Amino acid sequence: MHGRSRLILLFLLLLAGFSASAQLLLDVARFRNEDVAIEGGIVEVYVTASTQRLTYQRRGPKMFQAGAVVTLEAIRPDGTAAYQETITLRPPVLRDTTAAIKNPISFQKRLNLPDGQYVLRGQLRDQYRAASTLIVEKPLVVANQTKQVAASDVVVLSRPASRSAIEGNNFMRQGLSLTRTPGGLYARGQDKLFFYAELYNATVGQPLTVTYRLTPTTSKSNAASGKGLVQGAEGRPTVLTGELDVSKVPAGDYQLTVEVRDVKNRLLISQTAAVRRDPANYAPAGAVMPR
Repeated sequence: MHGRSRLILLFLLLLAGFSASAQLLLDVARFRNEDVAIEGGIVEVYVTASTQRLTYQRRGPKMFQAGAVVTLEAIRPDGTAAYQETITLRPPVLRDTTAAIKNPISFQKRLNLPDGQYVLRGQLRDQYRAASTLIVEKPLVVANQTKQVAASDVVVLSRPASRSAIEGNNFMRQGLSLTRTPGGLYARGQDKLFFYAELYNATVGQPLTVTYRLTPTTSKSNAASGKGLVQGAEGRPTVLTGELDVSKVPAGDYQLTVEVRDVKNRLLISQTAAVRRDPANYAPAGAVMPR
């Protein structure tokens, strides 16, 4: 095979891999289980399925609808399933299937999993087209620490965590409604990045400094940064929230790093989350299916 042919084949394989991952997104966040009687941790999964390539069936005069069958599994190292569920997602009825943007559909699930290693697997199948299954997998480690200072995963949000603007389809954490941004994408019109995390086993009343920064994956220079102050909460996790202005952040892949330090500037925890910036294009609005 000639060098040019190899490059073309490699490009097509990469494009196919990107296309598959873009068609099905698995956003995962791990939290401590506050019920001490239950071993393991809580895993919150936000599944987003693209409807761009689904087959739309005629349902009536100028009425078309598609269906996506999604299977979500948590697989143990021995190949058995610790959790498995299949759900059929139906996007809103369309009058014109030639629309350039067809909004994705999402659903969310909160799992209680014992400590251990898993593979989180999502399978997407077009209900009206045979041989159309794609599979996305993510490694998952659940380790519910109870004595040392620890933190949950960082959840990136499209709007601030709020007690007043509660939506029925959002996950609730510590009385706050969390509106996720699928795949960590901040597109055109999304000029603010928000995040939420939880700190565990902090000394009650201890002053803590929370610093956060957005760094390109290709360099070490900060594209945006911020700082906040919190105190160790009593009888519950210490909530960590913040926001960054990303209006001037160029397109690309970034890493959000959140760090917590004590009054002596000692690092207590450091967590990261993947972020993607695409200011040239609008992100489609999702239709969330309550679970």
